[in-house]
Amino acid sequence: MPRTPRAARTERVTPCATHEERCCDDRDPPDRARPGRPRPDRGKAAGLGRLIAAGERVPAGFCLTTEAYEAGRIPRDEVAAAYAALGDEVPVAVRSSATAEDLPEASFAGQQDTILDVTGLDDLLAAIETCWASLETERAVAYRAAHGVDASSMAVVVQIMVAPTVAGVLFTANPMTGARGEMVVDAAEGSGAAVVDGTVDADHYALGPTPPTQARGCLDRARLAELREVGSRIQEHAGSPQDVEWAYDADGTLWLLQSRAVTNLFPLPETEDGELRVLMEAGHMQGMQRPMTPMDASVMLDIAGQWLDNFGAGALEVSSLLRFVGGRMFLDLTAFARSPGLRRRLPEMMAVYGPRVVAAVEKAVQDPRLTPRRLRMRPGNLARMALRTVPPTARGMVAALRRPDVERREVLASVGTTRALCAGPTAGATVDELLEVAERVHGEALDGPMLRALNPLWAAMGSQSLAGVLLRGLATESEISGVVRGAPHNVTTEMDLQLWRIAAGAEEHRELLTGTSVPRLVEMFREGTLPDIGLERFLVEYGHRGAAEIDVGVARWGEDPAPVFDVLANYLRLTDPEQAPDVRFRRAAEEGEATIEQLVQRAREQRAPVAPLVSFLLRRARALIGLRELPKFLWLLALERVRHQLLAAGTLLVEQGVLGTAEDIMYLQLDEVRTAAHDGTDVEATLPVPEHEDGLRGIGAAPGRATGRARVITDPRGARIDPGEILVAPTTDPGWTPLFLTAAGLVTETGAAMAHGPTVAREYGIPAVICVKGATTRIRTGDLISIDGAGGTVSPG
Repeated sequence: MPRTPRAARTERVTPCATHEERCCDDRDPPDRARPGRPRPDRGKAAGLGRLIAAGERVPAGFCLTTEAYEAGRIPRDEVAAAYAALGDEVPVAVRSSATAEDLPEASFAGQQDTILDVTGLDDLLAAIETCWASLETERAVAYRAAHGVDASSMAVVVQIMVAPTVAGVLFTANPMTGARGEMVVDAAEGSGAAVVDGTVDADHYALGPTPPTQARGCLDRARLAELREVGSRIQEHAGSPQDVEWAYDADGTLWLLQSRAVTNLFPLPETEDGELRVLMEAGHMQGMQRPMTPMDASVMLDIAGQWLDNFGAGALEVSSLLRFVGGRMFLDLTAFARSPGLRRRLPEMMAVYGPRVVAAVEKAVQDPRLTPRRLRMRPGNLARMALRTVPPTARGMVAALRRPDVERREVLASVGTTRALCAGPTAGATVDELLEVAERVHGEALDGPMLRALNPLWAAMGSQSLAGVLLRGLATESEISGVVRGAPHNVTTEMDLQLWRIAAGAEEHRELLTGTSVPRLVEMFREGTLPDIGLERFLVEYGHRGAAEIDVGVARWGEDPAPVFDVLANYLRLTDPEQAPDVRFRRAAEEGEATIEQLVQRAREQRAPVAPLVSFLLRRARALIGLRELPKFLWLLALERVRHQLLAAGTLLVEQGVLGTAEDIMYLQLDEVRTAAHDGTDVEATLPVPEHEDGLRGIGAAPGRATGRARVITDPRGARIDPGEILVAPTTDPGWTPLFLTAAGLVTETGAAMAHGPTVAREYGIPAVICVKGATTRIRTGDLISIDGAGGTVSPG
């Protein structure tokens, strides 16, 4: 059995050579990373070094550094001496420690080899060779490529083996749920390798804010408490949640074998007070399965502010209700979850979003860290909100219940009103004027059509809910919901049926629409060579719709009708008449009407006094519920106008030389666009392209001369430079520098002499000319050019 290992925290571990990854030293490893390589303070060795520096118990050992790997030869004598210092033929673990491991965004878990229970110098040297070779296996190369890591190097950690009685993994944040207040332990008797490899059924423990009251399996309460305490220390020292491998030996001593960052956690929201917050992701309610563009986040905050103003709640801070984290939109429910009067009702208030949301909110409000706090709302604000919203909403609901057909016609007429509000030219406007219209159109739409369109919806939902109460015990929730199946007057359903009618009428063009590529169909539509199937009229009515349509950064169908052609092709492939959308909708409508008759009859038989009211409520719910899609339909008209205004502003900024394309404005925020407009004209953009007698002039940034074929590259991803070619780019940063290794020279349109690109160019000894205006358009790939990195000129070769 291996002897009990010495703790590395009690003595310095013997290093093999001067090395970049210094697991034996309390000092931070020097940052001597080469271009295109991860920093050398990554990997197992660096992680162990941080544990040692924090005073944690780590088995003694030594590190064979990246310099040995890059030299291609194992320093046998030094390894032998370091191994002898650990003890006579002591069993050791030989662990790969690649510089690309344990990155914040990629752990590289299991990509390189670890060899356990190695005894004897010859076996140790063979194990080191195995670790080195694992850096270039097919899986490791593919993993690096998938994570954008173009190069890596390998250190090897050698440590005295721990003979574990129980071992496993500790996550200081739950990697499955993202909960940072909950630690997770997986443990099994014997070696922890089986837990990491997934070859055993490990005991699983979730450790909350307080120590566990009981424990089953291979870990008792005391050891779970110790692991939790150690995890807290390591996380605090590292500054982020950690994935820790550990083992208990026969004496009951806890040893730490590895620590690295947990890589798949969602980013924490920024908070001013650092307190626990309750956030609900809201984008999914609008079908957003992707992060929003920065401009959309900015627009949403602006819209939320206008909503608060319209409801008379302008004193509330938008940032206290709406937050964006990792490009996702969240509703901040913290104030409501803390309120003694609202926290018990909050799960019920969230029922409209589904049972999973309700369960999550119920758990959140029971968290002991969420201490009660009164909702701070001035009585005056509450009074203004009530006066602003209650009377018109009540009048609208009563009108909808009294005369649903009249109210429905008037509300549907708001589509034309909103279209008129959202119409108007953009030509001749300044950036400021375009932004002003983009903001004003929402205020005008919110203040009239959209607010009124909500009243029939409230009436329908209230009627359905009250009918459910009256039928409690007589009808299931499914039956109550079935009342509104196939409800009429739904603008989204009508859109889908209109598209089906277009497909049905285009039967003679079936082969064209199903056999032609969608890009070609779009091209034919735009050039006017596609047969008239009614698509243009459809896009006039519904061209403001699309996938992820609440994001102003996403093109609508009117701009890109490709998704519409996909749907038409699917409809044309439908051969079963019973599955036709209009037939299915008609069948659903019949089922909805039949459900009302059944429930009303059931009420007559068992609760006769309330039967007339049940009938009234269910029929009103069905007559009005189809309008539930109308407010969003109107909102999207306003959002489409906002998008057009922003693209027009983007075009102006392109003309001023501020942006590369009009779409780039979607990666800015409203205040950033205003700043660009208020800063005035880009003086440099108004200057003529500087030339000398034979070519272009810029600024010399790296001395030397070179002549070669130009390679114009605007994006380094997937790009290549053949030896001897001159790289011509709009700009460069560290992500471009791997291309420098084969380039004969560098030309950029922007930059500074002390920026990363020119600095690396000087280190590599290649000439560089920067700030050459129009270089990527005036120079073409294949042109023979000569550059003078001292004089700052680019000439024909």
